[in-house]
Amino acid sequence: MELSIVVPLYNESESVEDLLRQIKSELQRLSLSYEIIFVDDGSTDNTWEVIEKQKGKTPELKGIKFRHNSGQTSAMVAGFNYASGEIIVTLDGDLQNDPSDIPALLEKIKEGYDIVSGWRKDRKDHFSRVLPSRVANAIISIATGVKLHDYGCTLKAYRAECIKQLHAYGEMHRFFPALASMTGASVTEIPVNHHPRKYGASKYGFDRIFKVFSDILAMSLI
Repeated sequence: MELSIVVPLYNESESVEDLLRQIKSELQRLSLSYEIIFVDDGSTDNTWEVIEKQKGKTPELKGIKFRHNSGQTSAMVAGFNYASGEIIVTLDGDLQNDPSDIPALLEKIKEGYDIVSGWRKDRKDHFSRVLPSRVANAIISIATGVKLHDYGCTLKAYRAECIKQLHAYGEMHRFFPALASMTGASVTEIPVNHHPRKYGASKYGFDRIFKVFSDILAMSLI
């Protein structure tokens, strides 16, 4: 398997079908073998039922279901462990990331990078989300020495051997590039598209800054 797409989902039933359609449309343009892994992180809506329905129509689609909400890091790690692709691409399930950026991420991987991080340069979120994100990015860049504009962007591409060797927990998914860099992985970033949220409400806010501090402390102990 050449490519695995991992998507963590929590109460995203309204976006699942549209997201799957967009991903398939983009990947069918590429001459790659691929799989799509949707990880239902303990949703309380009918996200899993929609995934199950779509699995019957899409052989490339695989699903993982958590009984309880465990957080995005746990969902992503479960997807990584299940993935069989040489390259793993992650993106959010709320339609704000754009699957049309996947080819550009893969091109940077072909250039020799181990991790390619998306940068939502023109971010379509409310200032109440953008401000804490900017603060968090600055803190992480200074603390880790790996300078990225947008650690919080889920749209990333990884060489599987680099990401699968990491030990992450809590809310440490945003630190994946920095953690991998500590093991010798090469990291870069590219601007990617970003869209306004179409369904539901954001699950993040100013408390993210405090989580960043606690996760930096935890990372220093690894």
